[in-house]
Amino acid sequence: MNSNPKFVYFLSAFLFFVMISQAQEKKETKSFDIKKQLEYCALQASKTLEVIPDNGTFPRSIPTGSKEWKFVDYRDWTSGFWPGELWYLYEATGDKKWEKEADKFSRFLTPLSVSKANDHDLGFQIFNSFGNGYRLTKNPAYKEIILKTADTLATLFNPKVGTILSWPHNKYGGHNTIIDNMMNLELLFWASKNGGSKKLYDIAVKHAETTMKNHFRPDYTSYHVLVYDYETGKKIKGITAQGYSDDSMWARGQAWAIYGFTMVYRETKDPKFLEFAHKLARVYLDKLTTEDLIPYWDFNVPGISNEPKDASAAAIVSSALIELSTYTKDKILKKEYATKSKKMIVSLSEHYQSQDVNSAFLLHSTGHKPAGSEIDCSINYADYYYLEALLRLQKLKK
Repeated sequence: MNSNPKFVYFLSAFLFFVMISQAQEKKETKSFDIKKQLEYCALQASKTLEVIPDNGTFPRSIPTGSKEWKFVDYRDWTSGFWPGELWYLYEATGDKKWEKEADKFSRFLTPLSVSKANDHDLGFQIFNSFGNGYRLTKNPAYKEIILKTADTLATLFNPKVGTILSWPHNKYGGHNTIIDNMMNLELLFWASKNGGSKKLYDIAVKHAETTMKNHFRPDYTSYHVLVYDYETGKKIKGITAQGYSDDSMWARGQAWAIYGFTMVYRETKDPKFLEFAHKLARVYLDKLTTEDLIPYWDFNVPGISNEPKDASAAAIVSSALIELSTYTKDKILKKEYATKSKKMIVSLSEHYQSQDVNSAFLLHSTGHKPAGSEIDCSINYADYYYLEALLRLQKLKK
């Protein structure tokens, strides 16, 4: 061992600093009260219920500096998150009030199950609402709606390409698939195992395999949009819609990927999907340099320290890492996922809650920065995944 007095001094100081930091971290996470955070979410949601118009609309976002929600109808891609939050609150509390409200807002989405598919977001809309509802109540009417919607989503699958068409209204010169679409495969997996066609399972697996092959750069960062030739299925290009550039790592896009492939492993138990989820999580965590573990909206935007954060990406990743940790055999990696996911949740709870600013759960999410839309504001999907992460953490503790 080096006997240089200066070396010994600095080594001792370093080890002391590490011990203090670890002790502080353990103290902070140990004292984290999940029940208190769930009560906070219930309080905020109660405030929102008081201001929702009785016209079948849903709260989507609250602009910076405002206290008022922007409301959308059932066709909006985010419409399933609010009823999903209500179902999670029913799960958290057992209070029939939340079941009643969750049922009411879920049923507003029923037309989606019998309409032509306009885009890939049916999973977000129907599975977050009726899917959670059926999981908690086993209401057969919910199951029927879920199964019908899965069949509707499947109509967007292009077998020549091997993926679901995401945005029929945006041509991009070919068949487009966005990384967000990974999230909607859960609807197909569930339906295939609960009375729906077995072909739905095959479509979901094929979409995941094709996405895994084409949608990522060599370093496992995700493109937002992949454009394919309609007839040959050949990959044309990878581009962005909501990220900084075609070659940048858009924070929420990488979050969708981590969550999506973790879910696909759960549904298939195919180790190739688990291995891929690990790679996607690794690049995200390695590039995440913010002290509070909440990313800026894009990892590669110039002058990043002056850019808005995206709490929604952190909420999605925190929830995904909790699940991924349960499938991880490597003890060091398992601990890293569990520790960092909890630190993300603690950070969101201590520094990003809306409190008296508005009636959402969280502040500082960024929707579509290039379009100047929903920048540094409260957004319903951030709230949904934050609440989901709290519930997953609670179950993990038990």
